[in-house]
Amino acid sequence: MSKILVVGSSNTDLIAKMKKFPKAGETIEGLSYMQAMGGKGANQAIAAHRLGGDVNFITCLGDDANGQNTLKYYNEEGIDVSSAIIVEGVSSGTAMIFVDEQGENCIVITPGANNSLSPDYISIMEEKIAETEIVVLQMEIPYDTVKTVCALAKKHKKTVILNDAPARKLDEEILKTVDVLVVNEMEAETISGEKIESVGKEFVLEKLVSMGATSILLTLGKEGSLLKKGKISISMDAFKVEALDTTAAGDTFCGALAARLSKGEEWHEALRFASAASAICVTRMGAQPSIPTEEEVFAFLSENS
Repeated sequence: MSKILVVGSSNTDLIAKMKKFPKAGETIEGLSYMQAMGGKGANQAIAAHRLGGDVNFITCLGDDANGQNTLKYYNEEGIDVSSAIIVEGVSSGTAMIFVDEQGENCIVITPGANNSLSPDYISIMEEKIAETEIVVLQMEIPYDTVKTVCALAKKHKKTVILNDAPARKLDEEILKTVDVLVVNEMEAETISGEKIESVGKEFVLEKLVSMGATSILLTLGKEGSLLKKGKISISMDAFKVEALDTTAAGDTFCGALAARLSKGEEWHEALRFASAASAICVTRMGAQPSIPTEEEVFAFLSENS
């Protein structure tokens, strides 16, 4: 099994469930509230770990109570966070999450210490990149840090999985270092400058490939996912479940994909596993509390074969 290095954000999630999202100036009554661990980097690291991967996680936390609790939690989960850093005088990242009755969410992120995960620190961690096989990234840390990780991973001939979330316009220098670019429709449109409604999914995928990325994985929510890798195209249907909360569904998908690829699984098998993992995720509340284990996914697949 190949080692996985996840570089990314850590947040404390403050989650409120409500019937509908409030309008500007409106005060509504919430249905429930919970606090949980989150952050796209942490979500993907936890997912890859729970779903069978050997994971090292590089992140940045503040020296506040949230940061201390988060670091303790990661250690209890069994993830290697020996390369994580604690910065003084800065709060740890937070995310305020609203979830409506349909399971859709609105999120406000305050990056805090995540913005202190610098390119200089990544350069110090080059040996960690050299020791791994799969590097997983998202966009909740500084752009230049992502760029530095990609460049070092390319230097050491590692597989780079980049999830462009939250959506950012990516330059060709980054795209040419990415082996698997994971995007939803909005993210694909942001990078390509094209509207899927106008030109179609295939055109946008082809344009993203022409911009440099080796493989494009387009996630489509309830419609499943679509992989474009050279002459290979794989369409994977989503499993039909009743969604309670879509928070971390995409992160679970990415972590699951990394875990299965690290085990040498073929694309079709890995995508089916990742689809099942994200299907389980949306039936539960919260980010990391909703991420299933490898055993749960196998049980789900056996019931939905």
